[in-house]
Amino acid sequence: MAETYIIENVEALWPKIDKTYTFDQSVKRSVPCGPRDQGADFSIAFRMNSATAKALFVQMKGAYDANKEPKWVDKLVNPFVKDDNGTYTHKANLKGAYKGEVTNKPLQVDSQGTPLPEDFQLTTGSTVSIAVQLIPYDFGGKQNVSLRLKAVQVIKYVPMEVRNPFGAVDGGFVMEDANPFASTPKAVKSNNVLDEAPADDGFDEEPVKRTAKKAAAVPPSDDGDLGSIIDNWDD
Repeated sequence: MAETYIIENVEALWPKIDKTYTFDQSVKRSVPCGPRDQGADFSIAFRMNSATAKALFVQMKGAYDANKEPKWVDKLVNPFVKDDNGTYTHKANLKGAYKGEVTNKPLQVDSQGTPLPEDFQLTTGSTVSIAVQLIPYDFGGKQNVSLRLKAVQVIKYVPMEVRNPFGAVDGGFVMEDANPFASTPKAVKSNNVLDEAPADDGFDEEPVKRTAKKAAAVPPSDDGDLGSIIDNWDD
């Protein structure tokens, strides 16, 4: 059985883990489906920095070399997509069923390892760690290593945004503030001498002047250009 590898602290992109989805050509997007439907799977794309990408590729290359068949190419092709900002994106997925047997849904847990609700919907932009199995394959004469999704730990969650499809309408209904505490309360006249304003004792307290502190300069990154490292991963 393939060993589990954890890809730590990456940015989640278009996660679809709460149920199985398939791409619907008629609407040009992924839609929920049954686990045995054509193309049904759980999936998550993710963005990672160069160091994380290199470490993942080293593990994938090791799995490839250990399971390589004679007809396969000698060197594993780098499957990652390099972004303009120097980060890399890739994808992990899990089919809804293998050979007719429905698969177990990927586990989702919070930062403390507590399982999340079955209907929990992870969001793009959240920070996660992803547990995968490295599966070397040969498909259509092309060989590589797939990342079979097993579990996701949510480190930082970005709340889901509710999209408003409407624009503003001039002269239309506007909800008034129903908060009884929103208006400025009127002054209450008191007969208590202690409530009266104190007499002028001649002491003028000068306001305290505060000087804003300058933000500390962020030191330049010491990572250097790791693009050349990625380009030479095959060496």
